[in-house]
Amino acid sequence: MLKQIDVVGAVFLRDGNVFAARRGPGKAMAGMWEFPGGKIEPGETPQEALERELREELRIEAQVGDHLVTTRHQYDFGVVILATYICEIEVREPELTEHSEARWVPVARLTELDWAPADVPAVELLQERFG
Repeated sequence: MLKQIDVVGAVFLRDGNVFAARRGPGKAMAGMWEFPGGKIEPGETPQEALERELREELRIEAQVGDHLVTTRHQYDFGVVILATYICEIEVREPELTEHSEARWVPVARLTELDWAPADVPAVELLQERFG
């Protein structure tokens, strides 16, 4: 039986663009794009986990808003349950600590990036709603 990994991701929208982060070298799925976030630790709510991960990964404070979608994807290392939330950056621009690159991408061009499979349903939903 594969291990279940509960993770959260932040969807930042700004002027018709979405913040995308590229996974750094040495990580699973290195080079693929994702919504920033990470694992939910024991005792944390998804929102608390996302706030913590954004502080750690991007050195930002963010307000976690509405739940966008929860997806399930089976990888060779386990089953990832990804809950994505619409978020707003409260203070300063993101500073990359784990990702190799980040950019603001127009909603209509999101599918041009090579997204991690668990993030693809959220990308498609964003294009339906905001594209």
